[in-house]
Amino acid sequence: MKPLHEIIRKPLITEKANLLKDESRIVTFEVSRAANKIEIKQAVEKAFDVKVKAVNTIQLRGKVKRMGYNIGRRNNWKKAYVTLEEGHSIDFYGV
Repeated sequence: MKPLHEIIRKPLITEKANLLKDESRIVTFEVSRAANKIEIKQAVEKAFDVKVKAVNTIQLRGKVKRMGYNIGRRNNWKKAYVTLEEGHSIDFYGV
């Protein structure tokens, strides 16, 4: 298995992600484009000591950005929606 920091890049903390976390126990992460659902599930369970019920992934295209005359494009990336088992949660804020 790859190292955890190569599979899970960062948690996505947005308003929509916080609503999903509070209502449905769904946590969102930016993950490696090469990672599959099984690797993501194992990495989340190992890193945060929780039980994962399901993993859904989506491939997102990078946005086209312009800076003056030059036109560029951000990298494509992958998002994972991780559903946690009943009674488990992840606290990103550590409060």
